[in-house]
Amino acid sequence: MKLATLPNGTPDGRLHIVSRDHARCTPAGAALTLQAALDEWGKLEALLAAEYTALNAGGGRPFDPAGAMAPLPRAWQWLDGSAYDSHGALMQRVFNLPPIDTGGRPLMYQGVSDRFYGPCDDVRLPSEEDGIDFEGEFGIITDAVPMGARPAQALGHIRLIVQINDWSLRKLAPIEMKTGFGWIQAKPACSMAPVAVTPDELGQCWRDARVDLPLCVAWNGALFGAASGYAMSAGFDELVAHAAYSRDLVAGTVIGSGTVSNDNYREVGSSCIAERRAIEMIDLGQPETGFMRFGDRVRMEARLPDGTPLFGATDQKVVKA
Repeated sequence: MKLATLPNGTPDGRLHIVSRDHARCTPAGAALTLQAALDEWGKLEALLAAEYTALNAGGGRPFDPAGAMAPLPRAWQWLDGSAYDSHGALMQRVFNLPPIDTGGRPLMYQGVSDRFYGPCDDVRLPSEEDGIDFEGEFGIITDAVPMGARPAQALGHIRLIVQINDWSLRKLAPIEMKTGFGWIQAKPACSMAPVAVTPDELGQCWRDARVDLPLCVAWNGALFGAASGYAMSAGFDELVAHAAYSRDLVAGTVIGSGTVSNDNYREVGSSCIAERRAIEMIDLGQPETGFMRFGDRVRMEARLPDGTPLFGATDQKVVKA
């Protein structure tokens, strides 16, 4: 099924069912908000699925994705991985750091979750001098996951898949990394595409707990990259299990893949500016691509191979706070 949240004057908005072609929507009868649905997913999934079937048979009202909020406008927890090895290797070079010895563990940090930008919201940031960058990712949302869940068990707790833009301020990141205390200023709120989907909506493109689709990124109208989401070194099942090793995960936990990246980045392009700058350092000796300026726009969208819309698009402008 496909779910979206439309504004109703409250921070969590009103949960809506969205038709498979994104043409129509209707308020969900089984739950008022997506968080409420996730809290009782075992009881409400069948009811929501029945509403989805009915909507696809006809009825509802036109769906305007540009007017949607993030599917989960605020979450109890946002954990972002870095599951694309080619991206990690390039970032280490950008920051003049040695390769990370993970000991076979997935990379993950906990970020701000009290707000996710809607798909067409302007993104307010303090200064162009901070190195404004976009990061195209895929993500998942879980129901409640018990501590110690193994990957096979964790897979069953992945209820929804989302598309994310994980905004970054690149010139602040290395300063905060060196403190050893993690990111605060370098990681503003993220954005979500308008529609969250259950894994079955991807069909064969949900493979090995990975999204086997290209994420098309355009900066100021020009294609910037179309890297495939499948190249994760750890699938979302493994990322969920990693996060749940020593704690229960609350329903509504959002986990990101990290910036989508492929080894053949020169052919498919990149999902963030920092990666392109790293490639330019390798090829040209210095970066030539600047970071975003106020007024710039970035658009991201992944579709099924037949062109069917999936998450919808984020299409956002960066503005001065």
